Amino acid sequence: MKVAILAGGQGSRLSEETTLKPKPMVEIGGKPMLWHIMSIFASQGLTEFVIALGYKGEVIKDYFLNYHYRARSFTVRLDNGQVEIHSGNSEDWVVHLIDTGIDTQTGGRVKRLAEFIGDECFMLTYGDGVSNISIPRLVEFHRAQGRLATVTAVRPSSRFGELSIQNGTVMSFREKHQIDGGWINGGFFVFEREVLDQLGGDDESLEQGLLAGLTSSGQLAVYQHHGFWQCMDTHREMVLLNEYWENNEAPWAGWR
Repeated sequence: MKVAILAGGQGSRLSEETTLKPKPMVEIGGKPMLWHIMSIFASQGLTEFVIALGYKGEVIKDYFLNYHYRARSFTVRLDNGQVEIHSGNSEDWVVHLIDTGIDTQTGGRVKRLAEFIGDECFMLTYGDGVSNISIPRLVEFHRAQGRLATVTAVRPSSRFGELSIQNGTVMSFREKHQIDGGWINGGFFVFEREVLDQLGGDDESLEQGLLAGLTSSGQLAVYQHHGFWQCMDTHREMVLLNEYWENNEAPWAGWR
């Protein structure tokens, strides 16, 4: 099973970081968010990725073109350009980097990946969210439902602390707890290959196009994930994820 990742958006709400690089390349603990997402899948057995590039896709291309050398020591012979690799470790991943257009919408980007996804069931997620989700359980759930697609629903943390008030007095205070209701789309989709035939052109939104259509036809199952999930949509969220990592408390990093 291949994993497709949407990595082509501009990340305008994180403009402090995305002026020179796409949002999936913003670093958490010295590694791009994209690497963290890929590691979630790879640590659970899925190691072939199809990345949908768009805004500043060349940054992602350069990262992976030089990935082998970044992870190892080596010697360069300047007279002939020969490179001798020494020690070090690097992941045994296969990464397809596909240009899907600067202004292409999310559904259109997935459509452009069809050739590289192949004829089998595949996974898809966004390039800005991490979770401690069990991929095998998600896939097992999808297969048991017998539907064309499954979306993972999550409950995000509140931006604010919650006060319990009685007679003008605060009775309890809960800081940034997980929202008790209001499930949202957390990415981590499982799709049957047939859904690619339902996608339109570059202007189609994944959410308002394909997912809305699958919902109308009763073909979109939902896997409710009660564990950790966090997106990186703002500078505050980037700082939060880095704090998790630096304190060795990153719930998504089961491989660490």
